[in-house]
Amino acid sequence: MERLAAGVNGLLRLRRAKAELRESEERFRQMAENINDVFWIFSLAEREMLYVSPAYDALWCAPRADLASMPEAWLESVHAEDRDRVEEHFNLLFKNRHYEEEYRVVLPDGDTRWVRDRAFPVKNNDDTVYRIARITSDISASKHAEKLLQDADTHKNEFLATLAHELRGPLGPIRNAVEMIQKSSPIENDENGYARNVISRQVDHMARLVDDLLDIARISQGKIALQQEPVDLNALIRAAVETSLPYIAKREHGFDVRYSDRPIFITGDAVRLSQAISNLLNNAAKYTPKGGNISLSLIPHADTRVEVIVEDNGIGIPKDRLDTIFNLFAQGDAAPDLAQDGLGIGLSLAKRLVELHGGNVSVESAGRGMGSRFILALPIVQPVEGTAAAPAQDTLEQQAAGGERTSIACSVLIVDDNADATETMAMLLNAYGHSTFTAHDAEAALVLAHRRLPDVILLDIGLPGTNGFELARLLRSDRKFAGVTLVAVTGYGSANDREKALAAGFDHHLVKPADIDQILAILAI
Repeated sequence: MERLAAGVNGLLRLRRAKAELRESEERFRQMAENINDVFWIFSLAEREMLYVSPAYDALWCAPRADLASMPEAWLESVHAEDRDRVEEHFNLLFKNRHYEEEYRVVLPDGDTRWVRDRAFPVKNNDDTVYRIARITSDISASKHAEKLLQDADTHKNEFLATLAHELRGPLGPIRNAVEMIQKSSPIENDENGYARNVISRQVDHMARLVDDLLDIARISQGKIALQQEPVDLNALIRAAVETSLPYIAKREHGFDVRYSDRPIFITGDAVRLSQAISNLLNNAAKYTPKGGNISLSLIPHADTRVEVIVEDNGIGIPKDRLDTIFNLFAQGDAAPDLAQDGLGIGLSLAKRLVELHGGNVSVESAGRGMGSRFILALPIVQPVEGTAAAPAQDTLEQQAAGGERTSIACSVLIVDDNADATETMAMLLNAYGHSTFTAHDAEAALVLAHRRLPDVILLDIGLPGTNGFELARLLRSDRKFAGVTLVAVTGYGSANDREKALAAGFDHHLVKPADIDQILAILAI
C-alpha cells in the first residue's frame, strides 16, 4: 500500500512538473512572440536550430519557414562586406559559447538594416550548458543617429577650420598696421604706446583663441601631430613661464617657480607641452583674485615620473565640480575682480595634450575660496648619451629673437586676395628696406613672378580660382624659380596643411597672423 501511494505521489509530482514546464514554455513563447527582437534557440550537441521567433519575418523581410529547410538562409541576407566575418564568428559560437556582432542585413527590396546579434549559453537543472540562446535587435535607428552625429562632427570641424581661416585673415593686417606705427614712430607718447600695446595684445589673444579651438577639434579627430623627442622639462617650464608671465604680472600676483637642480628628460613635443603648462598657469592667474599668490614646482619621483604642480590661493573649486572641471567649455566662477571670459577650453586642452604624451593632469581643491592645486604628471626617460634636449622655441623664433632685424634687401612678391593684408605687409617690409610688389590672385602673381623674378614669395593658400598649392606647383615646375623661397602665409594651420604646403613646394609655412620677426628671419636666410 505504501509503495502504491509513493508511486501515485511520484506520478502526481511528474505531472505537476510537466504542467509547470508547459506553463513556463508557454510564458516564454508568448514573451518571445511579442517582442521586436528575434529570439533563437539552438541545441548545443547537434547545433540544430530549435526555435526562431516571429520577429524574424519582420526584421529579415523573409518567412521564417524558409529556415526549416535551409537553417543558414538568414546568413545569405547579410551584407557581402560583413558576411565572412559574421559566418566565421557564428561558427565559433558552439565552441566559444559567446558571440556578439553588429552587421548589415540586405532586404529583398535592396534597403539595408543594421542589427546587433548576441548569444549566450543556457543551462539545465544540473547546471550544464545544453542550449544556446541568441537575440537579434534592429539597431538601424541608433546607427542612423550615430551617422548624423559623425556628420555633424565632421561639419563642425570643417566649419571651425573655415572659421579660423576667416578670423585669421583680418588679424594679419591689424598686426602689420601696429608694426608700421611702431616702425614709423618709435618714440611715442604714453597714450599712443598704450593703445598700440592694447591692439597688439588683443590680436595675440584672438589668435590664441582660434588656435585653441582648432587644437581641440584636431585632438577629437585624432589628427594632432606631435613632434616627439627628448626634452628637458626645465626648458619647457621656462618657455611656459615666459608666455604666461605678462598675464600673471598684469594680475599683480606673487609668483614663485622652483626648477629642478638637474636636467629632467621626457619624450614629448616641446611646443605642445609648454602650451599645456602655460594653460595651467593662465588658469591659476585668471581664477585668483588680483594680488594673489601662484607657485610652480617641478618634482621628480624616483627617475620614473615627474610632476609639475601649479598651486594658487584663488577662488577654489567646489567639490561637486572637481569631476567636470576638465570638460570642454567648462568654466568655474570668475574671480571677484574679473568678468567671466574665455571659452573654457584651456584646461581641457592641457589635459588632452598631456594624455597624448602618456601622462595625466589632476586637480585638488578643499572647496570654494580655498585655492586649487593642479598636478601634471609625465613619465621620465633616460636620454641616449650625447642627446641634447629639444629647444623650447622653434628655429625661426630663435633666429628672430637672436639679434637685430635684418637689413639685407630682398625683392618680395606678396600674394593675398585680402587687399589690406597685401598692402600693409608691403608697407611694413618696405619700411625695413625690402622692395615689394603685390598681387591678389594666382594669374596676376604668375605674370609678376616672371617679370620681376623675386627672391621671396609670400603666398596665401586660399586664393580665388587657382589656389596657393597649385600656384606653388606651377612655380616649382619652372627651373627659372628654382632659387625662389616660397612661404605659405595662411589661415590653415593644421599639421596636414603644413605637410601639403611642403609637398606643393613651399619652403616655409606660417600661420596668420604671421609674426613680422618670423618673416624677417626668413628674408635673412
